[in-house]
Formats: sequence, structure tokens, C-alpha cells
Amino acid sequence: MIETERLVLRLYTHDDADRLFDMMRRIEVAKWSGEGVPMKTIDEAHTRIDRMPSRAGDRPEAGVFAVERKDNGVVAGMAVLVPIPASKDVDREDEEIGWHLHPDSWGNGFATEAASALVARGFAAGLTELYAVTKPDNGPSQAVCRRLGMEDLGLRTDWYDQELRAFCLKGPGEPVK
Repeated sequence: MIETERLVLRLYTHDDADRLFDMMRRIEVAKWSGEGVPMKTIDEAHTRIDRMPSRAGDRPEAGVFAVERKDNGVVAGMAVLVPIPASKDVDREDEEIGWHLHPDSWGNGFATEAASALVARGFAAGLTELYAVTKPDNGPSQAVCRRLGMEDLGLRTDWYDQELRAFCLKGPGEPVK
């Protein structure tokens, strides 16, 4: 569990399936995630929750976290610190931070607050750089990357077998390449 001023980041449970489904069934959220296809059934949310631990790999600091508001206990969305899958024929092993928020939680700074906590967690665990990738036209997530101080690497095809706008944040004292 990770606490910030307004949020608790914790692992998902099946009690969160309804909220996860409500978020990921919406095209305005799903279009920025993976294949961009909204969830159609609550069973998809349960299946995703079951897969979340494997997404973290073997890194103890990694995870897919429910972003819960302290003021009302509502899950505002998700934030991730996970290994990022390299594209086919690309030899990379990188760590990714990312986020998806329910539309009723947009515009409150929750993504930046949650991502900042995961940046601190990753660097405290010894990671030397973190990446974020966004769909090329996802301006709001790119703005979060910039607020985090991430360097815009432009459009890249290094991860997820697709062209994405990539951002990188070097750890304290790490040279910029």
C-alpha cells in the first residue's frame, strides 16, 4: 500500500470489479488502453484483476494499483508500475508507469499524484529510469508526463508492437543519454 496526501494506492481485489468495469467499459477511457476496446462484461473485469499480479513480474515494487480516494473511499482509477513489454525484435527491459482514471475523477490531479508516488517507489527500489507511453493523440496523459518532468522521446515503436509517444524520467543523478 502507498499513501499520498489524498490517495491510497493498493492492490486490486475482486470487490473492485464493478468500479473497474464501469471505468473500462467507457470508450473515453478504453480508447487509451491496450487495443482500445471497451469491456463488455463484468467477467472481463474479474479476469483482468486475476491477471494483475502477473503483470508486475518478479519486481517487488511493481504492481497494478487501485487508486482510492481517501476522502470518500471511491476508486478513482488505476496506476501501474510494471515491466513494459518490448516490441517484437526489440531487445529492451524497461519499467513503465501509467494510469487510467474514471471520468468522474478527471481534472483533480489524481493521475499526477498517483504517478508521482510510483516514481518515488520505483527510484527508491533502485530503478534508474522509468518510461510512460501514450497513444499519439492522448494530450491529457502527455500533460501528466510533462508535469512529472519526463522527457518527451517522440513517437517510438519500442514497446507494445505499436507506435506510441514515449516519455522517460531518469533517476536522481542518472545521466541523460
